[in-house]
Amino acid sequence: MDSSKPVNSKLLPSNAYRKLKSGEVYEPVVGPDDLRPEVTMWSIGLGVAMVVVFTAAASYMALRAGNAIEASIPIAILAIFFGKLRIPNSTILENVMVQSVGQAAGVVAAGATFVVPALYINQLDIAWWQIFLACFIGGSLGVVLIIPLRKYFVQELHGELPFPEATAINNILITGESSAGGAGKILLISFALGALFDFSIEALHLWNANLSSSTLLGGVGDGIRLEVQLTAIAALFGLGYIIGIRYASIIAAGSVLAMVVMVPLIYLFGRNIAEFSFAGTTFEIAGMSATAIFGAFVKPIGIGAIAVSGIIGILSMWKIVASSVTLGFKGFSKEAHSDVEATERTQRDMAPKDVLLITIAATLGMGALFFIVAMITPGDGGEVAYGLAASIKFGLVGMVVGFFLSFLFTPVAAQAIAIVGVNPVSGMTLITVVLAIGCMILVGLAGTAGMIVALIIGIAVCTALSTSGALITDFKIGYWLGSTPRNQEKWKFLGMFVAALVVAAVIPIMDSAYGFLITDPETGLLVSNEQALPAPQANMIAAVSRGLMENPANQPWLLYGLGGAVAVMLWMAGIPMLAFALGMYLPISINMAVLAGAVVAWIVARTGGTEEVRQARAEQGTLIASGLMAGAAIFGVITAILRTPDVGAPIRFLSYGVDFTLQDDVLRETAAHWYEGFPGQMIGLIMLLLLGAACYFLARLGARWLLEGQKQD
Repeated sequence: MDSSKPVNSKLLPSNAYRKLKSGEVYEPVVGPDDLRPEVTMWSIGLGVAMVVVFTAAASYMALRAGNAIEASIPIAILAIFFGKLRIPNSTILENVMVQSVGQAAGVVAAGATFVVPALYINQLDIAWWQIFLACFIGGSLGVVLIIPLRKYFVQELHGELPFPEATAINNILITGESSAGGAGKILLISFALGALFDFSIEALHLWNANLSSSTLLGGVGDGIRLEVQLTAIAALFGLGYIIGIRYASIIAAGSVLAMVVMVPLIYLFGRNIAEFSFAGTTFEIAGMSATAIFGAFVKPIGIGAIAVSGIIGILSMWKIVASSVTLGFKGFSKEAHSDVEATERTQRDMAPKDVLLITIAATLGMGALFFIVAMITPGDGGEVAYGLAASIKFGLVGMVVGFFLSFLFTPVAAQAIAIVGVNPVSGMTLITVVLAIGCMILVGLAGTAGMIVALIIGIAVCTALSTSGALITDFKIGYWLGSTPRNQEKWKFLGMFVAALVVAAVIPIMDSAYGFLITDPETGLLVSNEQALPAPQANMIAAVSRGLMENPANQPWLLYGLGGAVAVMLWMAGIPMLAFALGMYLPISINMAVLAGAVVAWIVARTGGTEEVRQARAEQGTLIASGLMAGAAIFGVITAILRTPDVGAPIRFLSYGVDFTLQDDVLRETAAHWYEGFPGQMIGLIMLLLLGAACYFLARLGARWLLEGQKQD
């Protein structure tokens, strides 16, 4: 969809997307004196339901593919679709409220999944309530810190900032006032397709989705450890469909460099070395598989590239950072707070007193959480690490660091979203964790407790940054359409609360079912479970925090530095650094599946007899991809529950191609010969092609419904 233009000029004012002339005033679609329903049982109830569904989906996607599903657009579409089934139909303001509450799903999932797995990867114990509180406190800070800046970003800079994501959602909501429910139908059909496809793979094991050139091509390339893999599941296919051919190709290029170039070269140069010692570990390269070489030598290069890409992204935005700090202080000045009740409905925020009280409560809550963590976290020998006085000191330092970094980076995240539609949250979170660790070490909080507190600071700040960017998008949509800002602000807290609860349940379930760490059969060492739960951002943060807190000498700093050099060269060449770096870090099996989805989307957008038909088919991409990812992700979480020993691992009675047994509360699996071999993988390849064909026919169907609806209008 071309989000740069209004899609329904009969409803949207002509000055909605341009800078106002001198003396001109923007009048929203729903005027300030129009008191049509906005906050209702329907809008809040449906919004909360969306939070539950899409938080689980976004968390699953972030852990499986390193990218959280974008929840806002599918939530807006579903709000319209279900609203038209209701009698009377939902108002446009109710749909805005559904989207606003539901949007908490993606932001909390991003904040949690970028950092929480780092605790599991570093073998640190964290309780579900610690995850919940860190996410909820961080999200609450993100809300209250951006409220004072709403008027500046949304009203004073009207027409000067593009707000790409807000524009796309606004166009959907406006179109929903007059169009039929074809978009919602396509979304739901895609949801069912993604759910059925991935459940057949992950739970029923009807075919093998882990495709390998070694198996399908009879061992070609094995002699030099050259192997290409593809995980043929709907979740990754849908991700590629929505990312598009450009970025998917860049990510795939990173994988090609890693697996097709670097891994064979490392093997060829290192196979004659009997024992190679590096970063505290001894390797026998001649006996290592392509996957083992990638994990030991190439993945750290990817981690370094991801880290430096994030830092360069922040440095390249130094003007935004500098201006945002000034804006942060300006927003909390007395001049920024006029008489709230005296303003018209569409400009009415929460009372400044309430904002200040929530800010203080969230900050103190953050300090209390850090204090409790320091008190209850055992030291390396199992004893309680710190006493009351020391824990109070650590809680206070953590509170100051967490609040200061949230205050500093929250306006940066909001401004970045408003300008380019991308939140540089990974880079800012890395900086947060490094600074937090430095502060903890300076005040004497080291080892296990220090790492846990520093990472929980990272969770809170990361969630605050994600929230601020999402809320500024909500504010702009509400400004265009005529929502009450105070309602968006107040009910966002409910969305945050529910999303934090869901995340605190989903992440431990995924760890219990798959494990963020698994035992490498070749070395016997615990390694990241890169096939099932790669979690790239969390692995990067885990590596950095472990290196700073524990044994810096045994970290692969040389490889990290090499990755940083790669990122600098990409930046100099004008190639998107983070996309390429993710390609170097993530398993090639994930990135090839993403590329497959992008290729199908590219082909679909170029079919059709006329430009109008081609454009209509291209516009179905967001719907099809969102549905595939959401359906696959929700049933992926269900499958994870079915694998959990705590509930008896009922997957044992469902699986066909893999035999599961439960021994001493440990789920063990043995794949059938046909499933692991050529037959199982060939069926998987055929099913992937059929999935692509199904997406093509869905795009045709959706385009036909769209064009018919436009003719009726």
